[in-house]
Amino acid sequence: MPNIDIFLWYNALKRSLSMEDKPRYSRVSDILDLIIFMLSRFNGVSLNEIQERYNISRRTAERMRDAVLVSFSQVDEIETDDRCKRWGFTNYSLNELVTFSNEDIALLENLKKTCDNLFQAEIENIVIKMKALKHKFTKIDDEKIELILQSEGYAIRQTQNFKVDLAQVSVIRQAIKEKKKLQAEYHDKIRILEPLGLIYGEKVHLIAREPQKGEGEYNYVLHKLKNVKLTNETFDSKDFNLQEYSQKSFGVYFGEIYDVKLKFIPEAAEDVMNYNFHPTQKINLQDDGSVIVTFKASGDKHIMWNLFKWGNAVEILAPKSLHQKYQETLKSLIKE
Repeated sequence: MPNIDIFLWYNALKRSLSMEDKPRYSRVSDILDLIIFMLSRFNGVSLNEIQERYNISRRTAERMRDAVLVSFSQVDEIETDDRCKRWGFTNYSLNELVTFSNEDIALLENLKKTCDNLFQAEIENIVIKMKALKHKFTKIDDEKIELILQSEGYAIRQTQNFKVDLAQVSVIRQAIKEKKKLQAEYHDKIRILEPLGLIYGEKVHLIAREPQKGEGEYNYVLHKLKNVKLTNETFDSKDFNLQEYSQKSFGVYFGEIYDVKLKFIPEAAEDVMNYNFHPTQKINLQDDGSVIVTFKASGDKHIMWNLFKWGNAVEILAPKSLHQKYQETLKSLIKE
């Protein structure tokens, strides 16, 4: 029985039980077990059998049954000679209850267009596997998928895109997973790295420790790493949390953490209120229609480059050092 089916089914059922109009019984693990129990019995299961199996009251058994009935339309009431009501899946296997639609395939195809070459090949492999999962009542229609893609087309802005060696990425991912050190050439120097994670932006960056450079984490541009090799030497990641680490930066640039405070003119308010500047952001609409945005981040260069798009609509209120750098950069750009 494939684990992916169990996982998808578990989450689908969990979501269904969170809705107000669903049965109140919420022990999802028991309900999942009940579904598998139903599938294993040719004549389904009765309320008495549910009571006995889970050592519960009649009313709780009814709630469990109702949870399955509401979540899955494939459950049938089965007639038997003993006049005892029974419920089960008469014409379905576990694999057939979790399927992928043409819209699901089209969504991934569109997502692939927005990715760089690192992910495109991987998403394509996923699409191929999904298309292979054809069931007697769910057909993957390539023509319909193409129509969906045409009606929901994406206009992708071409940006700078650096080629990444997929085989090299595979080695790095293995090293991160197994906590093994890497040997790699970077800026014409052989280095021993302790890889901690990958961060994806305009470029892909490897976050790693380099003991020879001292303590702390360092940022390596992935396409500049050469001759990456996996070693047999392990290392201690020391509870490093990539999510927490990345939220300290703006983009993939790291350095001194600022308390950034920005002010936008009223004419830009609608766009600002719907814009994601940073995971720690707080956005406040002022009485005069202007907007104040605050967040904590490092990476002054990346902050500035992302603010240039707002032109005269934004003013950096804090920190003063960032305000000064921003003004100096603007002046230098105007001179050029």
